[in-house]
Amino acid sequence: MHTFIETRYSNHPGDVKQYDTSKLRDHFLIESLFVKDQINGVYTLNDRLIIGGIHPVTKPIGLETIDQLKSEYFLERREIGIINVGPSTSIDVDGTTYELANKEALYIGQGVKEVVFHPSKSGDTFLYFNSAPAHHAYPTKKVGKDDAEVVTLGSLENSNHRTIYKLLVNSVVPTCQLQMGMTELKPGSVWNTMPSHTHDRRMEAYFYFDLEADQAVCHYMGQPDETRHIWMKNHEAVISPPWSIHSGAGTSNYTFIWGMAGENLDYGDMDIVAPTALK
Repeated sequence: MHTFIETRYSNHPGDVKQYDTSKLRDHFLIESLFVKDQINGVYTLNDRLIIGGIHPVTKPIGLETIDQLKSEYFLERREIGIINVGPSTSIDVDGTTYELANKEALYIGQGVKEVVFHPSKSGDTFLYFNSAPAHHAYPTKKVGKDDAEVVTLGSLENSNHRTIYKLLVNSVVPTCQLQMGMTELKPGSVWNTMPSHTHDRRMEAYFYFDLEADQAVCHYMGQPDETRHIWMKNHEAVISPPWSIHSGAGTSNYTFIWGMAGENLDYGDMDIVAPTALK
């Protein structure tokens, strides 16, 4: 076995108000996603999303089923989205090979039995993934930045000039409930997802990368009137429950991947919270 997935349970917002720093990090922060020749991650009971990293170095790694799924193979009742955050690499999907360059995405639908991740020829392979329960088999599709829906928001004056790449959304590729994309902050900008918002109809996970080793991101979470924060490093992810905001500010610019699962595939389904309303 080279797959290690930890289970984390859902948290009531009333309980989270009482968490100290260590407990917040234990429940919501995901560290050490990339371990040599392993698939590592977390199975969260928030919409049963699996959040993980794939790091083949010396040999290919196959996508194995895990005990939590009680399934014959990983994608028997699931879909998966993969975004390459390292050098170009290849992924075999039921015998078909897909070449995935840096910041390109691959959607694989329910029913695919064999997925193999190969080491890159030009450096360490880093593949980030989200997987959600699925009720229908949609075809495998590769999505690059040129294929994505692209939106530029914010301004340098407000420290939030950023470009959003909607990679795996239902206007680009059909999915059951999974949505994934990537936001790149421009140099000089540090704030993401501001104004903050919540969406009770789905949960979200953030993965931060393109962050220098001596820099950090402060990720804000919690109910709008009872916020908390978690300091994060490069290649770390965080779980955002449906009742929680999910904003961040870094000590430099960075890129992050957002992934969602739940009730609604409408990207714009958000309950906005004004900055002046946060507490």
